[in-house]
Amino acid sequence: MARIPEDKLSDDRVLKEHHRAYRYLVVGGVGFAVDAGVLSALVHWGGWDPYTARVVSFLAAVTVTWLLHRSYSFVGLGRFSVRSEYVRFLGTQVVGAASNFLVYSALIFMVPWFGTYPVIPLAFGSAVGLLVNFVLSRLFVFPGKA
Repeated sequence: MARIPEDKLSDDRVLKEHHRAYRYLVVGGVGFAVDAGVLSALVHWGGWDPYTARVVSFLAAVTVTWLLHRSYSFVGLGRFSVRSEYVRFLGTQVVGAASNFLVYSALIFMVPWFGTYPVIPLAFGSAVGLLVNFVLSRLFVFPGKA
């Protein structure tokens, strides 16, 4: 039986990881929409302050993205029970959220006007959080071989 050259295997792994990153970005877009939608609804229609509303919108987005990542971005890479995987995912997302929230809060602090339009600092925070979350998810939640 013919062997596949090692460099070809490496190229295939890189390609798969690029596809996975693209899928992660698509799911992240859905998560951002959930996050922004819940945040906006709570702030503008519910009268919530933008910080408390952000906690609720974060939890909604984490749950939606975990479900989508399991079935789309990282399909076949899970090694843990559903419960353990969700807890791991939530834990890694908290680290990413801390960086996200730090950027979000810093922008509102530096430009108070952003408190009226919290989706603007949310976008900046989300970009930072996206990178942190992908790396942590890949390492600690979905560590299977590419």
